[in-house]
Amino acid sequence: MSDLSLNRYEAVLTEPEMVILDLEATDRDDAAAQLAERMYKQGRLTDLPGFLKDVTAREHQMATGLPGGIGLPHARSVHAVKTSIAVGICKYGHRLDFGASDGPASVVLLIATPAASYSEHLEVLATLARSLFRPAFRESLRRAQDPEVIAELINSSLVFFDH
Repeated sequence: MSDLSLNRYEAVLTEPEMVILDLEATDRDDAAAQLAERMYKQGRLTDLPGFLKDVTAREHQMATGLPGGIGLPHARSVHAVKTSIAVGICKYGHRLDFGASDGPASVVLLIATPAASYSEHLEVLATLARSLFRPAFRESLRRAQDPEVIAELINSSLVFFDH
């Protein structure tokens, strides 16, 4: 196994420090900003405003809401150090519009991928979307009251993302 594939298998895409329980945001841009700040503090972004511009540009291309109350803002960016996911679980009764056909989101997952990692970006999005389409997985995220549990759910759902 090459060093590159070994690193990808051991990649930790999220950490408890990148999870916000009881997220309160005014809109999807505010949610993305709060989550990106967590990534930045963990050393996963080199330029917070620059990354947020990339996320906003992506949001203007197409809505990033998924059925089942999921917001999935994402961007490939020169400001992303490595592929990372920050998670926000909205405060009870609070939801954010990400343009999904079935309504606003209560779970927000912000994905940052280095600009050159096009195929990895698509693989992470596809693998995560498959997990998020399972009602039991979405409910596990919503019900978890521990950032470590949420980080483990996300990381374990993406263990095989490069297959």
